[in-house]
Amino acid sequence: MLRRFIVGNWKMHKTVSQAESLVNDILQIYQPQASVELAVAPPFVSLPAVSRLLASTSIKLAAQNTYANDEGAFTGEISPPMLREVGCDYVIIGHSERRHIFGETDQDINKKVHAAFHHSLLPIVCVGERLEERQLNKTQSVIQQQLQTGLEGVELKDFAKVTIAYEPVWAIGTGHAATVEQAAEVHGHIRSFLATHWGINPDQTRIIYGGSVTQDNAKSLFQSPQINGALVGKACLNSESFVKIAELATLI
Repeated sequence: MLRRFIVGNWKMHKTVSQAESLVNDILQIYQPQASVELAVAPPFVSLPAVSRLLASTSIKLAAQNTYANDEGAFTGEISPPMLREVGCDYVIIGHSERRHIFGETDQDINKKVHAAFHHSLLPIVCVGERLEERQLNKTQSVIQQQLQTGLEGVELKDFAKVTIAYEPVWAIGTGHAATVEQAAEVHGHIRSFLATHWGINPDQTRIIYGGSVTQDNAKSLFQSPQINGALVGKACLNSESFVKIAELATLI
């Protein structure tokens, strides 16, 4: 059985000193469990400080984004080897805010996935549909295209190292999460597509849910065997709510 995976995506929140305070608060109350893996993704500037605090703990460090090249004249970008050097284990790739605000394409995401693997970073690949796409019954086709292009060329042996995060765009930051049934249905479609398109055992790939996850709805989400964890946004900025979500993942 796959370990549940809880990832806190801080987005553009917390200064370095605030990041240190939040991590220290988490460490004060979090009791690691073998059945759950916990990771935090602070802003780039806080990665070194957070890495030092997590060095002797079981909590993993994730970056919120990366560039596909190792180095070069790419003002404002951060490369995979830079992330590895500061201690990152994971990197979030293709978050809907990167896609829709910054115009990242499935092809961009594919390049980043390969760059991450090249430097031993484990990718958390985000997929999801907009509200209008769901209303037009295009959820399945949209996500299949995102996966087909975004994961093109990934070796079959590496699919077990990929985490797929389903994040319906219409649920992110709205306070209105997908229902358990909606999320589980899409997770099931993703597993079926992994099996039919790549011929892999989809039960070896973690598929987590992201989109207004809170300590109030986490338990019901985790009760679905299709949902292997959560990509947590706003709720991860509070140590108590974030740890509570992790604790709920151990109870199912």
